[in-house]
Amino acid sequence: MDKLSGKHAVVTGGARGIGFAIASRLLKKGCSVSLWDVDLKRLEEAREKLTPLTARPSFSGSSIRILTRLCDVTSPVQVQEAAQKDRADFGEVEILINNAGYLAPGNFLDQPKEQWIKTLEVNIHGLIYTTYEFLPRMYQRNEGHIVNISSAAGLVGVPGLAVYSASKWAVWGLTEALRQEAWNLGKRGVRFSSIHPSYIATGLFAGAKLKGLGALIVPRISSHDVVARAVVEDALEKGRHCPKRPRSVRSALVFRSLLPDFLFQHLMRLLGVHASMSTWKGYSYDSSER
Repeated sequence: MDKLSGKHAVVTGGARGIGFAIASRLLKKGCSVSLWDVDLKRLEEAREKLTPLTARPSFSGSSIRILTRLCDVTSPVQVQEAAQKDRADFGEVEILINNAGYLAPGNFLDQPKEQWIKTLEVNIHGLIYTTYEFLPRMYQRNEGHIVNISSAAGLVGVPGLAVYSASKWAVWGLTEALRQEAWNLGKRGVRFSSIHPSYIATGLFAGAKLKGLGALIVPRISSHDVVARAVVEDALEKGRHCPKRPRSVRSALVFRSLLPDFLFQHLMRLLGVHASMSTWKGYSYDSSER
């Protein structure tokens, strides 16, 4: 029997991209899913596409369900209301996937302050609000798993993504701190994972890439499902703390630990990190999609 079968999950930013791919994999595992997003039209489209995956019973024998919630995660009131509705319809939520995110590429001084604020509100505050809503009940049961979507830009600072990088470093730090807090409280049944994907070839980061040697070491991710697989198989099923995609992203941490900082910075330039957003053809957005 699949260990995710019969469980209930919330996926923020679930209408498109990584969130949609995660929801699809969870449903195939027999997990019921509630999709949260700010785009009602895309929520309805996502539900229509995913509904056929609910036609069979889960491995545990319970029915598989998919719900949709119009929710802006930067609003504590909306988060609380959506969580209460999910508990009323689902029962307890055992899995929280904090995927909702916001990106506004460009050099730091070229961006209006409103873009900085929104990036931090969605990528950090929204994640904190949802975690604060679901974590207490996970602690009560000593059971649950919170997966936070960070980024390779949460391991290495990327020009053109300064505030985004800052927010994703914060996601990684928050995830580690919460894991240690749970251990201190004797709540080892509550787990935390952060996911660190590099550039995806399609969608929001289309066109962005490393070049030359960097492209050989850290090639672009072919699809959103590659990240979804890391979430479901590596984090949720295997309990891994910090999956990276491609796996070679971990080399950044190895180089950082071995090299003096000035050499590490030169190495990042040699690998093309400094110019990786110069070929970006994606788009900014005002919805919770990656």
